[in-house]
Amino acid sequence: MLGIISFVGFTALVAIISYFATRKTDESSSDGYFLGGRSLTAGVIAGSLLLTNLSTEQIVGLNGSAYKDGLSVMAWETLAAIAIVITAIFLLPRYLKGGLTTIPGFLAKRFDTTTKTITSGLFLTGYVVVLLPVILYSGSVAISGMFDIPTLLGVSDKTALVLCIWGIGIIGSVYAVFGGLKAVVVSDSINAIGLLIGGMLIPIFGLMAIGDGSVLGGLDILISSDPARFDSTGNAGQEVPFSTIFTGMMLVQLFYWGTNQQIIQRALGAKNLAEGQKGLLLASFLKILGPLILVLPGMIAYHYFDNGLASSDMAYPELVRAVLPKPLVGFFAAVLFGAILSSFNSVLNSSVTLFGIDIYKQHINPDAPENIVVKYGKIFGICLALAAMFIAPLIANADSLFNYLQKINGIYSIPIFTIIVVGYLTKRVPAIAAKIGIVSGSVLYIISEFVVGPSMVKAALDKAEVAGITDVDALRLIEAGAYPHFLHNMAILFVLNIIIMLVIGYFYPRKEPFVLEYTNQVSITPYKYVNQVGLAICVIVIAIYVYFAK
Repeated sequence: MLGIISFVGFTALVAIISYFATRKTDESSSDGYFLGGRSLTAGVIAGSLLLTNLSTEQIVGLNGSAYKDGLSVMAWETLAAIAIVITAIFLLPRYLKGGLTTIPGFLAKRFDTTTKTITSGLFLTGYVVVLLPVILYSGSVAISGMFDIPTLLGVSDKTALVLCIWGIGIIGSVYAVFGGLKAVVVSDSINAIGLLIGGMLIPIFGLMAIGDGSVLGGLDILISSDPARFDSTGNAGQEVPFSTIFTGMMLVQLFYWGTNQQIIQRALGAKNLAEGQKGLLLASFLKILGPLILVLPGMIAYHYFDNGLASSDMAYPELVRAVLPKPLVGFFAAVLFGAILSSFNSVLNSSVTLFGIDIYKQHINPDAPENIVVKYGKIFGICLALAAMFIAPLIANADSLFNYLQKINGIYSIPIFTIIVVGYLTKRVPAIAAKIGIVSGSVLYIISEFVVGPSMVKAALDKAEVAGITDVDALRLIEAGAYPHFLHNMAILFVLNIIIMLVIGYFYPRKEPFVLEYTNQVSITPYKYVNQVGLAICVIVIAIYVYFAK
């Protein structure tokens, strides 16, 4: 009961603070609603970025991956720091110079309106079919397990899951749809503090459980018991082989942190370029510490449970249940609930923005005043949330929730990233090249990963079965060798798409070169130490990899 009281109290406190912090925001204007009035400061941007990224699909999923493969999966966190630095130095100045509200908005200026609409449609499809349902599902599993909702309410596991999905979905929708971006980032910033504190408690108590009350003693036991699991360079057969960090891994990171609407929208709402860059750099530095929350607990669970869990994705919730003192469970559940809400309402708010600006205003009612655009954006957000809540219970447990999510996202992430890169680095590649690039990238990826790849893997495993091979590790190596890793395939298709677009641009160039005009909406004077701080962060990341490389 104490846990439930602390859970409700902390959640209510965040809601109240968010309400009073956003009362003066003009929600009838697109800048006021979609970008928080372009008034966000560095600390708010950094906190919101971190908590938007941290949710149960990250916390549960990535720790599950660490349970299986060890430290090598930290690439999803540490390499994000480099991607954020690149975004701060190269992408954000261009975004703010053009006064962008959405990333597809740039594509309309660079190519044409149809390209923008196709891109917005891809984003929205990915959000409603994949990302939002996964956030709701994984979050509901965690909350239901922490409070043992089936026993508490006397219902089945399935009913408890549905109740949690709708509870999270409704509360998250209120934040995102009716509060706008500023309500989202304020609640994110408050929850980020709690998540950092609560997230650090799990590895601390986990190490104490291993080391008979000593954190350092537990860490020493964890390392000495299986030093190979502390190798930063992943091997073939693991989720993140070392070679992938030089190919598709960096492309995924650059797309997510540099072009994904749900993430970059926080920086687009910066009061000026300097504040936006400082916020991104602060977030990138904190991402270096991410493995302490998102990787180390999974490795502790592997040792604590002696690799005896039925599913790797149960590593984190089982460790929390085993090592966290009961009085702290309510606080941690509230923090985790905030993280779930953050990712859900951030994606939903970005969806509302994409629809309102890029679809409703552009195609449905071009003459609509801003308050009408916001109104119908909110209506669309409600419909989107309802759709996600209906889809979420249909998601089945995957072998690795986090890896599955990244693989599915490749359908739209790499094609979109390709046309943005070509759009910024060239001046005469035409709109038809962008359209072909989006379609070819998506279709080729689907064929590669969901048709050709599975058939080749199945053939290899069937051959192994005939040969009498049953060892799990041996089968993983056979599966890995049967077809290139999906991150390698992303890099191959990225290069192929760029070549296709450049060839089209060579034979059918634009009549006039593209010029990005300065809209004077915010100051684009950069943070004077952006290059030095960015370089320092990159050096730290490389040093961490070198230190842990075996």
